Amino acid sequence: MDKGVSRRVLVASLVGSSIEWFDYFLYGTVAALVFNQLFFPSEDPTVGLLLSYASFALSFFIRPLGGVVFSHIGDKIGRKKTLIFTLSLMGLATAGMGLLPTYETIGVWAPILLILLRLVQGIGLGGEWGGALLLAVEYAPKERRGFFGSIPQMGVTIGLLLGTFVMSLMTMMPDDAFMSWGWRIPFLLSTLLVFFGLWIRKGIDETPSFKKVQEKGEIAKVPLLETLKTQWKEVLIAVGGKVVETAPFYIFGTFIVSYATTYLGFSKTATLNAVTIATVITTILIPVMGSWSDKIGRKPLYIGGTILMILYAFPYFWLLQQGSVTLMIIATVIGLGIIWAPITAVLGTMFSEIFKSNVRYTGITLGYQIGAAVAGGTAPLIATALLAEYDNSYVPVALYIIITSIISLIAVWVVRDRKNEVLDQDVTNESGIA
Repeated sequence: MDKGVSRRVLVASLVGSSIEWFDYFLYGTVAALVFNQLFFPSEDPTVGLLLSYASFALSFFIRPLGGVVFSHIGDKIGRKKTLIFTLSLMGLATAGMGLLPTYETIGVWAPILLILLRLVQGIGLGGEWGGALLLAVEYAPKERRGFFGSIPQMGVTIGLLLGTFVMSLMTMMPDDAFMSWGWRIPFLLSTLLVFFGLWIRKGIDETPSFKKVQEKGEIAKVPLLETLKTQWKEVLIAVGGKVVETAPFYIFGTFIVSYATTYLGFSKTATLNAVTIATVITTILIPVMGSWSDKIGRKPLYIGGTILMILYAFPYFWLLQQGSVTLMIIATVIGLGIIWAPITAVLGTMFSEIFKSNVRYTGITLGYQIGAAVAGGTAPLIATALLAEYDNSYVPVALYIIITSIISLIAVWVVRDRKNEVLDQDVTNESGIA
């Protein structure tokens, strides 16, 4: 493939994915700092926080619906056109949040409208991930598919990085100004990023895999039904495999914001800076791990990272408990960078390699979004509820991380590693599982 085309594909995949996740993560960060006070007021701060995290979790349950709708379009008319829809939808919802009146101004309509916009975000993101991933993977040379597949995964951490960095700057404002209008600025600025992302994606052609499906007349009549009929086992594997990639991530990247500030006495700025530093390191490591998977395979990296996650669950909270900003940074860097990075770097590529090309968008999207709904959006909510139930003890939260890891280990045990195999040659005829 022409190097210029490769570059454009990777940039389009990365930029669009980063913008989508930036918009999405803004909500998670602001939920812990602002929405619990301005949109979900309560006499009990814990109740307000739980309501705020519940609204955060709701979008994860709507993501599979967005995934079904947009993956159907992606498997019927193409990856590129679908990605234009998803990015536009996310941009409109995020800008709307930045303009939304608070509970004090319009009463109960404030949380209702906020939740509706959050659901729109979930629908958009539900279709975005699969398209961005396939844009990279289906263009990739077989010997570099792991690297190509890791690039859109960087969008997750870049989105989180942009969100936490911008909010770190905003929290340096006087509290009154921040709570009044400062928190709105990142939501409104995202509109400019969306226009940039649409411009980048407009110059990309449809993927080679989808073109082959069109040429052979193998487009599925109803991709969802075809997927559930012929590759339901692969969907279950993807759902289980997603659990360890998503639940600990939201513990390390989102839950820590409220936990460290509310329970451990850290400042907002110090906590957000710890997440920011860890996210920078993670972002650098993801393509390194993706490239490494082209040499040793996806499965060894994934399993290695998952086992480390089990071993690290209790040390992570012990480090936070020491009350040191330095140790909080180290704890977050180890969790997100060294342990989580290899898991997320190979996850998308590994999922892509077990599905047939004519239902690949639908298959990977179902697995990813259902897994995210089960374990991702509920992670901060579950962790906060566990703290409240067990007298602020971190032990149940650590056990929760371990359980998610064990579920994923069991799920991917039967996956056949397809390193250096031609992507579309064989899953049509034989399973992507051993």
